[in-house]
Formats: sequence, C-alpha cells, structure tokens
Amino acid sequence: MPQRAATIVGGGIGGLAAAIALHRRGWRVEVLERAPEFTEIGAGISLWPNALHALEVLDLAGTVRALGAVEATGGVRDRRGRWLSRTDNAELERRFGHPLVVLHRADLLRALTEALPADCLRPGSEVSVVRDGGHCLVVDHSGGESRPDLVVGADGLRSAVRRALWPEAAGLRYAGYTAWRMVTEPLAERPAEGAATWGRGARLGYTALPGGRMYCFATASLPAGAASGSSEYAELLRRFGSWPDPIPALLAAVPADAVLRHDLYDLPPLPSFVRGRVALLGDAAHAMTPNLGQGACQALEDAVTLAHCLDGTPDVAAALRSYDLLRRPRTQAITRRSARLGAVGQLSWPPAVLLRDTAARLTPTRATLRSMTPVLGWTAPDDPATATESKSH
Repeated sequence: MPQRAATIVGGGIGGLAAAIALHRRGWRVEVLERAPEFTEIGAGISLWPNALHALEVLDLAGTVRALGAVEATGGVRDRRGRWLSRTDNAELERRFGHPLVVLHRADLLRALTEALPADCLRPGSEVSVVRDGGHCLVVDHSGGESRPDLVVGADGLRSAVRRALWPEAAGLRYAGYTAWRMVTEPLAERPAEGAATWGRGARLGYTALPGGRMYCFATASLPAGAASGSSEYAELLRRFGSWPDPIPALLAAVPADAVLRHDLYDLPPLPSFVRGRVALLGDAAHAMTPNLGQGACQALEDAVTLAHCLDGTPDVAAALRSYDLLRRPRTQAITRRSARLGAVGQLSWPPAVLLRDTAARLTPTRATLRSMTPVLGWTAPDDPATATESKSH
C-alpha cells in the first residue's frame, strides 16, 4: 500500500501514543497541538499494568518504568487513619505482568514526544474545521490545511473534533466533586506506603514519585465552579490540615503556588467513537473520573488498538469500525465503574460512611484484586494472550 497520512488532533498522552503506534507502522503522521509547546502542567499519574502492556507495544515500557516509582504496598484508610484495605504491588506484578508505576505527567509526555521525529509535532496548531466529505477529509488549522487519510480526535474533555462531527452528543456530566492535585518538595523522610484516605464527602491520597517527592490528590463534594475564598493551598489546609498523619506533613511540603484544582466530569456514552474515517480516542471519546486511575491507561490502550485495527487493511473506515467494537464497550464500562467508585468514596451520610468502611475492611485482598482483573488484565489485540484474557472478561 502507498504510505498513508494521519492527522492527530491533540498532543496529550493518547494522541502522542497513537502517533507513535501509526508512525512505526509506516504512516506519515502529524500531531496538531493547540498549545505553543508539547508539555504538561499536571502533577502525578498512575500507570497500571494494562497501561504498561500498551507501552510495551510501543517499546516504551522500560523507559517509562525507569522514570517512575513503584511502591511496595498501598491501600485505603478511614478518616481516623485505620487501614480499610491493602494492595501488594508485587502481587499486582505477579498477576498482571507489571506493577503500578507512578510518575510525573511531564516525564511521561517527554518520553512520548522523544519517541517521534520532531517534524511530526506541530505545536501552536489550533484546529478550526474538520470536514469529512466521504472521499476527502479536510482539517483546517492555524498552520494551514491537511488532507489526511485518517483523523484522530485526541483533543480531550472538550474535544473540538467531537463538537464538529458529533454535534448531537450529550454534554459533559459534573461528577459532583472537585479535585486538587499537587507534588511535594523532596522529603527527608517520606511515607513508606501510599494511601487514599476516605472521609465524609472528601478524600485525600498520596503516593511516591521519584526524587523523594510525593504526589497528592484530594477531592471534596462541592457545586461545579465553586471558588475558594482564599488561595487553593489555604483551602486545602482548611479542609485537610487536621487529617491523620502523614497528611499534615505532606501538605506542609507542598509549594503554596503549586496546587492545581479542577472540577471533575465524565462523558455520557457515545453511540460510536467513529464517523467515517474519523475516530475519537482518550478523553475525547470516553472522559472518565480519576477514581480508578484509568484515564491515561485507557487512552494508551486506545492508541495501540487503533493502530492494530488499521494494520494491513486499505479500508480505513472498516478498520475504524473494528476499533469502535473493541474499545467502546470496554471504556464505557470502565467509565461507569469509575463513577460508581467515586460516588462511594464521596459518601457523606454517617451511616452510609460506616457501612462503606466496614464493607471495605471485610473484603479480602484477593477478592479486590480479582474484581480488578477485567480492567488490569487487558492485553494488546495482537498479543497471543488476548484470546485467553477475553474469555475471562
């Protein structure tokens, strides 16, 4: 087949991963990123075993593991600091082939951009029009006009590609709570274990990053768009400063100007991730709350599955229909599961909180891991283990 061209709208984790996967299969790719450079201002990111399997397909699993930290154990605590459940990372790796790896988003993005030729990357390219006339795809952007064989909308929660070609799609749904994310300065002594602490209508979690730093995240049930009366850092101290150790010490190590706050949304299910030769990927297709730590993981799965479906067939539209059949049921199920977990984590009525905490404490670790197998046990479509895994799902 003659070399085919793909225009990928959005230079985040999913878009770059899709570009790498297609480039390595001989496609001519361009990644259009609205921002003036390919960078990430976020905090930490959790990559579960399924994400590492996707990165294996891209020959980047080793690179990314070297950039991150692997904690021996972690789990969930109650508001008094008592353990409700524990997770053994060694057992995760034994069951699923990889551990849970935590790294800074900027480091992951850098690894992805460095895996692509520089001339594939088009920063400062804002897309204004995406048209699919059947025989001709047209993407107008601030850098000119592109006429590719394939368009991938990987432009996030408020996707311009989704708005253009899925105008009937339902709007985003507010989850009912907001989130803060932050990274501490290097600590002389940091916690030996990561944990998520569940309170009433609020949660705070922390996990290790390389270099002695900790990634922290917090949630609170608040109306969408609610503004803090003071700085976000002061708001965090007010809400969480008296929570059990080591939370006060971790908050004290966070730079006051380094707290990010975002209301959390997910996307109601789309009837398809595909229109002709245009495919949605990552948050543009299935934005989900972060309760399972699967947003980026699912985008990485999307990327390698998309490239696999396109491999060896000249019919792009048919390949995309296969991609939709593989990805939509899985990602929409995980979106629902994440929303349910978030609702449980945000419970505030005392009897419901007591019931939740008691149930978590009584659930065996083996049962928790077994329940995660449909999510974490994913393997790439061209992996010989896929047939076996799919039967267990």
